Amino acid sequence: MLSQAILILLPLIPVQQEQPDEIIEVRGEQRAIVLPSEQEVEGVFGASEQLQDIPRAATVITESLLREANIDDLHDVAKFAPNSHAAAGFGNPSLPSMRGQLGELFTGGMRRQAGNNGLGIPLSLNAYEGILVVKGAPPVMLGTTQRVGGFVNLLPKRARTDESRTELRARFGEWDQQRWLADHNAVIEQGRQAFRASVEVIDEGSFYDYTHLRSDDLLLAYEWTPTNDTRWSLSFEYYDVDWTDNAGINRPTQALIDSNLYITGQGQQPNGSYVPGAGAVISPTGQVEIARSTVLTDPLDTNNAETYLLHSVLEQQLNRDWLLVNRSYYQYLEREGINQNSFVEIVDGAHTLEHRVEFHYLDNTVFGANVRYNDVLGYSQFTTEADNPIDLAGSLEQRRIPLTPAQQARLVELRPGLFVSPGAQYDLDGDGVGDFNLSDTTDSTSYQWGLFAQQQWAMTEKLRFTLGLRADYYDVEARDPLAPAGATAKQDSHSDWLTAASFAAQYNWTPDLMVYATAYDSDSTSNSMAGGNVLNAAGQIDSQKFATENRLYEVGMKYAPSGARWYADAVWFDQTRSLRNRDGSNSGIATEGVELQWHYRHEQGYWLTLAASYIDAHWDNSASFQGTGQIADAFDNSRPDIINGTGIGSPNFTAFPASNQQLQGVPEVQANAVAGWQVTEAWSVGGDLSYTKSYPLDFLQTVMIRDQHQLNLHTQYRFTPEFSARLDINNVTDQENWAPVFEGGYFGATLAFPSLPRHAQLTLSYRF
Repeated sequence: MLSQAILILLPLIPVQQEQPDEIIEVRGEQRAIVLPSEQEVEGVFGASEQLQDIPRAATVITESLLREANIDDLHDVAKFAPNSHAAAGFGNPSLPSMRGQLGELFTGGMRRQAGNNGLGIPLSLNAYEGILVVKGAPPVMLGTTQRVGGFVNLLPKRARTDESRTELRARFGEWDQQRWLADHNAVIEQGRQAFRASVEVIDEGSFYDYTHLRSDDLLLAYEWTPTNDTRWSLSFEYYDVDWTDNAGINRPTQALIDSNLYITGQGQQPNGSYVPGAGAVISPTGQVEIARSTVLTDPLDTNNAETYLLHSVLEQQLNRDWLLVNRSYYQYLEREGINQNSFVEIVDGAHTLEHRVEFHYLDNTVFGANVRYNDVLGYSQFTTEADNPIDLAGSLEQRRIPLTPAQQARLVELRPGLFVSPGAQYDLDGDGVGDFNLSDTTDSTSYQWGLFAQQQWAMTEKLRFTLGLRADYYDVEARDPLAPAGATAKQDSHSDWLTAASFAAQYNWTPDLMVYATAYDSDSTSNSMAGGNVLNAAGQIDSQKFATENRLYEVGMKYAPSGARWYADAVWFDQTRSLRNRDGSNSGIATEGVELQWHYRHEQGYWLTLAASYIDAHWDNSASFQGTGQIADAFDNSRPDIINGTGIGSPNFTAFPASNQQLQGVPEVQANAVAGWQVTEAWSVGGDLSYTKSYPLDFLQTVMIRDQHQLNLHTQYRFTPEFSARLDINNVTDQENWAPVFEGGYFGATLAFPSLPRHAQLTLSYRF
C-alpha cells in the first residue's frame, strides 16, 4: 500500500545569494522556496512592508510553502504559525483559530463572510497564492470585527503580465479521494494586460463513515496596467460545495481518548423515550473498542452551499508622494444544512458589499474611509440536538431525532416537515412565559461606515512611533422572517459607534535587529450566521453585542541579518478578549504567552522553518458554558466498573459560575517544524512534524487529551522539466490523535474528533 512507503521529498533549488527572494524558472516551473520573511505584506499594515518591519506577531505562508507543506485548509496554518492550534470545526474548518480563540478571515484585505462560531462551509484554496497570519485584532485599516484572536488574510491569485503559463495537477489518495486542478495564465499585452483562469474539482470519499466532500471552484482574474502609475486587479470566484458535517465521536471518556474504548447503551429520556433528548440517562450495557471511523454522521444529512466573490483593487500613483487605492468586495452566499439530529441552518441569501478608499502618503501615512453592507436571511434550529444519548454502536435509526408534537409546537414550520426557530420570542397564551425555542433565525440588514488614519513618526534614525485610530458607525435592523401564526412579527433597530486605537514603538537596535512594543484597544461586534444580527427574547437587538472590549499588549524582537538567509522573531503577549457563546452571550478570555519562529534557507539545497509557542489561556472572571457539565452526567451508576455516573442526564445545559479556570480545548505548548532538502537536481525530500502538550477537553478537566505529535513526509521526482510526481505519507507513525470538535469548549463533555490514520496521496503535476 502507498501508506506503507517511507520515501520522502521536497523540491528546492538554491538561489543566488544577492537575490534571496528570486524565483528560479526551469521551463515554466517555479522551484525556489520563498520563506515567510522574504515576501512583502501588502494592504494590511500599509501599502507594503517586510515582515521584519511590522510591529505585530505575523507570518507569511508563501505560494511555494503552500505547495511544499501540502496546505489544504485553515488548520494547516499551524505548521508555520505559533499558537494557531484549532478545534476540528466539525471536520470542515471555516475560520482560523489563534491564541485560543476563533479569528477572522479576510480575502485581499477585505473581511469575508464566514461561519457561525466557526460552523460554516469548507474552504477551497484554489483561488489563492499565499496566506498572511496575524495575531490579535485586525489593524485599523481593516475595520472593527467580531473575532479578535487574530486573522488570516488570503492572498488572491493574480494574472501575471510577464509570461503565459499553464499548470495541470491531479491528486489521488486513499478512501477514493480525487482532486483535479487546471490553472492557465494568458498574457494579452506584454507587461500590460493578462487573464488567468483556475479550476479545481474535488471528489472525495472519506475514512469516516458516511462522509464526503464534492466541490467545484472557479477563479477568473484580470490584470491591467495601462500606465506605470496605474494598476487594476480584478478577480471573480465561484464555489459550489456539498459536504458532511462530522461531529466526531460522542461520550468522550478518558478511556475513549486513551484506548478507543466506547461505552454502549442508548440514553432514555425522563419520559421513557429512547429518542435522543434533553436529560437522557444512559444505563451502560458494556464497553467496546470503537472503530475511529465510526463518527456521528448520517447518510441522510444534507449540507451544501453556493457562493461567489468579486474583488477589485485599483491603485493609482497620483504623484511621487501620494498613492490612491480603491478596494471593492462583494460576496453572495446560500447554504442549506439539514441534519437528522434535528440541527438546521439555512442561509436563504446573504449579500455582503464593502468598499474602501485608502490614501497613502510616502511610507508613513495612510488614511481613508469604507462602507460595508450586510444583508442576511437565515433560519436556524439547534435547540433539540442531543448527542450523548446516541449509541454509535447501535443502528442509524438510534441517531435520528424526530421532533415530537410538543417540540414542533415550540418551533415554526418553514417547509412541510421542516421546523426552525422563529426569529423572536412570543407569549401566545398570555402566561408571561415565552412559548418558543430560539436559535439564530433572522432577517437582518446592517451598514457599517468607517474612518481610519495611521501615522508613523521617525523620532530618530532608529526610533519610530506609529499611531492608528478608527471609528465605525453601525446602523442595524433585524426582523423576524417567520413569526408564528397569530403573532405580529417583531423587529428592532440599533445604531452604535465602535472604536479602535493602536500604538507601536519600534527601535532598530542594529540594522538587522528591531524591537517593538504594541498596544491595541478595540470594540467588537457579536454576530450570528453569515454576519447577521438576531433579536433576543425581548424582541430587541442586544446593545451588548456592540460593546465587547478587547485589549492587546505585545512586545517582540525581529532579527533579519543582512546577507544571510535566515530570520527569527520572539513575541510576548497579553491579550483579553471576548468569546461568543452558543447562546449568543459573551464571556471574557485572558491569555498570556510567548511565540517564537525561525526560518532558514541554505544555498546548498535545504531549508527549515520552526515555530513554537506557550500560552496561558483562562476564563477572565467569566462564566463558561457546556452542553453537559461532565461526561459522567450522561450515565447512571449501574456499572461502576465502567463509569461512576451521576445520573443527571445529558444534554444538561450547564453554566459554570464566573472563574479564572484554564480554558478547555487549548494546549499550553505547541511546536512545529517544516523542512525540505533537494537531494539531486531531480529528486527532493521533505516533511513536517507537529507537537501539542496535554490539555483538558472539558471545563472540569475530567478528560485530558494527552501529549500528541504527528509526522508527515513526502518525496518528489521530476521526470522532465515539465512533469513531476509527488508522494505524501501523512501521519507516518499512525498516531491516534484527538481534537475538540468545536471552539469555546461547549462540546467538551460531549464530542471529540479522531484524527486520520496513516494515509497516502499521489500528486502528478505538468507545467508548460
